[in-house]
Amino acid sequence: MTTLVICVDRSGTIAEATNVPMPVAGWEAVRSLVTDAGLGDPEDASVNCLLEALRVARDLRDDREESVVAVVSAAHEDPIGADRSIATQLDDLVDRYAPDAGIVVVDSAEDERVLPIVESRVPVDGVDRVVVRQARDLESTYYLLKQFLADEQLRSTVLVPIGTALVLLPALFARFSAGAAIAGVAGLLGVALLYKGLGVDRLVAGVPERTQEALYAGQVSVVTYVVAVGLTLVGGFFGVLSATALGGVPIAVQAMEFTYVAVPWLVVAGVTAAVGRLLDELIRDEGIRTPYLNLPFVIVAVGLVVRGFAGYFLAQESRAATALVAGVTVTPAQRLAGFIVAGVVVSAVGVRLVSDLGSETLEDVIDADAPADAETDGGAGGERTNATE
Repeated sequence: MTTLVICVDRSGTIAEATNVPMPVAGWEAVRSLVTDAGLGDPEDASVNCLLEALRVARDLRDDREESVVAVVSAAHEDPIGADRSIATQLDDLVDRYAPDAGIVVVDSAEDERVLPIVESRVPVDGVDRVVVRQARDLESTYYLLKQFLADEQLRSTVLVPIGTALVLLPALFARFSAGAAIAGVAGLLGVALLYKGLGVDRLVAGVPERTQEALYAGQVSVVTYVVAVGLTLVGGFFGVLSATALGGVPIAVQAMEFTYVAVPWLVVAGVTAAVGRLLDELIRDEGIRTPYLNLPFVIVAVGLVVRGFAGYFLAQESRAATALVAGVTVTPAQRLAGFIVAGVVVSAVGVRLVSDLGSETLEDVIDADAPADAETDGGAGGERTNATE
């Protein structure tokens, strides 16, 4: 079994410093190359890479395993040309020695990118990365930063928000206090990271395409979505007015007041949007999918429960023990129970309806009504015939 110990130099510094034709193979040839490379640039880490390749080959020989040490160094500056020149040198080594396995020795993350080229020609048993001890932390940090800056998605996620914050920070310091400026910048960074982390950017990027598709397809949901947005704004407006009109109450009470007033509008908005989507499903003749059919009932049920709890908390805050509903005295707990029961009933009705109509299309609904209409017309025609006779 012959093992090829390959020292890879993708940057081409060894070939440039020594002016020796590549590849170089053999113990004595590589030892001579170490001297030439060290005299050319003693500070280059490639010298250590060559020495490590010699050490690995020596250890294999001591274990009574046949080994050949070789050096490949790129002959071009551009990445594609460098990789092709290394591939040609590897083909030469394979034709010359026919190795059964290979061990790759590198001194940087850039050299490791050649690993797939080596693996396509020789089975690789191991990769030995050489890092100069005095510069281990510095070099590792350098290559991590280099890989980070080469990733476009990471740059846009991290560097753009940080750069924007640093640009805004002097302006905020000049206009506001230090605490307000730092708080504003921290909030901006938090929003930017959440915007990318939660995938909101992908949703926003797809909005124009989905909107254009919906407009060209003539979907009913386009109109219902616009109506739903308007109803949501109305609900939020009335909720804010009602909450701010309380004045002098804890923020929790204002939040409950906002919820109590806004929930009916939000429920109507949600039902409107869901009905529009449901109509689109019917018109497309692909059957009504269960989630779209059940969604209006879920929205109404959740709205009833949320409004019931909000009303219960408001009644507790006002310390009103009972209330008059349709001439009947009802306690806050009874009123909450009524809302909860109503929500459960609405949800159950939705589940029942979904189980009955979950696979029907608009044509199915029309066809189901057609026989009844035909029988009615046939009966009427028979009566007219008898009357004529």
